[in-house]
Amino acid sequence: MTASQTRFSRPRFALMVLLGVYPLITALLYIIMPLTDGWTIWQRTLLIAPLMVSVMIWGLIPAVQRVFRGFLNPVVG
Repeated sequence: MTASQTRFSRPRFALMVLLGVYPLITALLYIIMPLTDGWTIWQRTLLIAPLMVSVMIWGLIPAVQRVFRGFLNPVVG
């Protein structure tokens, strides 16, 4: 029996992360904007960036890798 090989697809991974990041950043903006009325853009970004990175590293990316494992690692050959 031959073991089938898989190859990680970076374009597919990028697409899945984009599909997760877009609603996440949109939701964060809706939550943060009213709370930061009058703040400059760099101050809002300073608040949103660590939140976004934390959610991506410990939530979004592991979930994408787990849920879409077969799609991200197609069988080669």
